[in-house]
Amino acid sequence: MTGANGDADDVARAPWIPGPRRSADDHADLTWSPPTAPETPANPESPVTEVTGVTEVTGVTGVTEPEPDDPPDVPQLTHRVLKSLLGAWALSACSTGETKAVEDHLTECAPCAEEALRLRDAVALLHEDRDLDLDPLLRSRVLENCLGRRPARVPVPEWVTPYDAETARLDALLRDIGESEWHAPVRLKWYEEDHLVRRKTTVAGVIGHLLAVDGLVSSALGIKDPLGAGVPELSPTERTEAFWSALDRPPNRALRGPWRDQSHTLIRTVSFAGRGVGDLTVTYKDFALPLRDSLLERAFECWLHADDIANAVAYPYAPPSGAHLHGMIDLAARLLPAALAGRRRSGLAAPARQLVAAGAPGRSLHLEVEGAGGGHWYIALDSPAAVGSPERAVAQVAMDGVEFCQLVAGHISPEEAAAGQDGDREAIRDVLSAAASLSRL
Repeated sequence: MTGANGDADDVARAPWIPGPRRSADDHADLTWSPPTAPETPANPESPVTEVTGVTEVTGVTGVTEPEPDDPPDVPQLTHRVLKSLLGAWALSACSTGETKAVEDHLTECAPCAEEALRLRDAVALLHEDRDLDLDPLLRSRVLENCLGRRPARVPVPEWVTPYDAETARLDALLRDIGESEWHAPVRLKWYEEDHLVRRKTTVAGVIGHLLAVDGLVSSALGIKDPLGAGVPELSPTERTEAFWSALDRPPNRALRGPWRDQSHTLIRTVSFAGRGVGDLTVTYKDFALPLRDSLLERAFECWLHADDIANAVAYPYAPPSGAHLHGMIDLAARLLPAALAGRRRSGLAAPARQLVAAGAPGRSLHLEVEGAGGGHWYIALDSPAAVGSPERAVAQVAMDGVEFCQLVAGHISPEEAAAGQDGDREAIRDVLSAAASLSRL
């Protein structure tokens, strides 16, 4: 026996590989059936010692087995022909003789044995049951590949991509749900002054909320406000209540179109605006953010509310990609010193212990976020103008990235949050409570 190239050096001994599992209805002999038992002779004294297909053995009547088939004729085939039969062998499409010839060959030819294993594994994949839900990162990979081959003439700024991705993922979820599921109840919750607040709405109501609050960004860019012209400055909660109240009927799936059109308009406007637009201020009545942080905050809220919707309609929904999740966590960490100072002024946090000059390192809490999007942040404890410093760290909190975002969204309480704590307990309690206070409707 020679190798594929006719060289004896290419041949090596290989272990015997069993053939693919055979189907019973393809290979069993279904034509034979046991013969019927003979009728009892008229004369009971006349002994019956043997009847065709039925034999009496020591008083017990049994059915004889059919004669075994003759062994298959194994054709003498060349190495090239046997190699060409490997695909048919893996699919159980060979005749009995060809199957025996191929399997005998596999015990002698290592290259063919390796190829047979690969083909048999490939055939197994053809019958595997797979989840019909697409990978949430598929869109990003396809876009990245397309843009790598042909860059966009007007690219979307990198700091806009989290908002672009999260609105696209939510829109895909909304396309999949049925008419009745738009009215499925959704319970929104957040923290106000250390108290959990709940608000009952529907899937359509959540989309109306996103549409109304995204209008703050639209107004900053000079785009039409969904609440109409001449609307006074309102907080996100006030805008949502005003939008819901102005509807002629309960919110329904008709809100999907205006919300998606608005998100596309925001992305397109920012992309064409050029440099400097990211520093534009977006006012939320009680606070303000640069546009680049505001769209990151809107991406964060879009993901959390999409998760609320997914839970309401029993739909699988994954967290954002690691890079986008990291940006959301970083924004929350940067907002924590100011939130902590605000709680201190309201008497909800312990007084500052060691005030330092602006820009100087002060007492800090080390926030270690694990998992996708994780990292290390040092939160200034005594003044928002101070700089967090590893050398001045007095406490450490270790949390999972998604868990930290759930805390910032007000979906879990500070007492439920931290997986690991070490150091100043008062500082840990104040920072976790400040993280929960960032939540709102």
